[in-house]
Order: sequence, then C-alpha cells, then structure tokens
Amino acid sequence: MRARDIMTTDLVTVPPDMPIDALATLMAERHVSGAPVVDAEGRLVGLVTDGDLMRRLAAREDKPASFFAALLGANADQAASYARTHGRRVRDLMSTDLATVAEDATVEEVAHILETRRIRRVPVVRDGALVGVVSRADLLRAVMAPVGSGAEAEASDPRIRRAIYAAMAEQPWISARFVFPIVQDGVVTFHGFLGSQEALRALRVLAEGVAGVREVRFDTTPAPRMMLGVP
Repeated sequence: MRARDIMTTDLVTVPPDMPIDALATLMAERHVSGAPVVDAEGRLVGLVTDGDLMRRLAAREDKPASFFAALLGANADQAASYARTHGRRVRDLMSTDLATVAEDATVEEVAHILETRRIRRVPVVRDGALVGVVSRADLLRAVMAPVGSGAEAEASDPRIRRAIYAAMAEQPWISARFVFPIVQDGVVTFHGFLGSQEALRALRVLAEGVAGVREVRFDTTPAPRMMLGVP
C-alpha cells in the first residue's frame, strides 16, 4: 500500500501571509490540528499546527538569557522565539524543516518518518506541489483495513476507496474527518460518526455510484452532542 492510497486530499491549507488570529479561528472552527502552508502556485512552503500556537503563548513566559548565555549564542534562539511570539503572520510561526514523501512512498516508509521525526502528519508532494497529507490516523485506518482475498481485489479496493473519498470531498453534508470507508472485495463499510437516516441514505447512494462497489454497509454511531454544537 502506498501513500496515495491512504492520504487525505480534502485539506485545509493556508497562505503564508495569513494573520495569526485568522489562523487560530480557522483551526478552531474547522476542528483541525494542523494546516499545510502553500504559496500561490500550490507549492508547500511550511506547516503550522496547534502546537505552534501553544508554543507561541508559552514562549511569552520564557526568561531572558543571561549575559554569558548570550555570548555563547543563546541570543539566536531568543531571536527566533521572539519572531514566533510576536509575529503576526503564518510565515513567522510555521515550521519549514519538513519531512515529505512522494505519492508512491510505502506505508512502512511513512510510518518510519512519523516515528523517527516524532510528528503526527507528513505532507505528500508531487514536484514540490502539495497533493495530500498522511496522518497517524490514516496509517491506523490502513493497518485496520482488511486484506483483499486476491490480487484483483488488492488492485481495485484502493481505487474504490480513493473514488469514494473524492466523491465525499465534493459534498457539503459529509466530512471525511468523522466518517471513513473500508473496502474489501468491493464491499464498502463506513465507520465513524453519522447521525441522520438522510445522511445514511445519501452516503449509500454516493458509494453505490462508484464503479466496482458491490455492497454498502454501515458500522456508524450518531455524532456526539458536542460535535453537533449542542451543549
């Protein structure tokens, strides 16, 4: 299995000149913990996470370096910290030392990068342009996915899964962050949170419209009240 088979393509991306307060609002409203930073041509230039925002707040409590520490070069670290703490744009906060993978990277290669770099997600790029992101959650879904019974199933099931994700990305009434498909031998099983019968019916119709789907099943539960914005 390759990165292209499990990556998320329905991404929230931000430009480097986006104000920090707008970024915080976006991440809170969209319930995302990280966002790739791309330029006008779609090239990946950085990555910003909720951890960056937390470090921005925590850095304000840092004590100034001593005179001797400054002589030893600590002032460079303080300068970088100051830019992150006081910068007003995403470019001042984002991480630029990124690990990336190509679309044909194996899931084992992706897992190795996530583990050794101690990161939660890795961007997938094609000629420098962002095409997707593989997160730890994506890898876990890949590990839990049943193995096809034969070579033909292994070739078609990932295609069906990608097509379903692409179709879901075009619909405003469903989010791949809360419900996801597992495909085995052409049988699609949706897992996650899905509330109404209308959504169940619509998702079944969506999946049945993908070539190769033989059956659609559901292993979902109603969305928690907090996800619906109900106190």
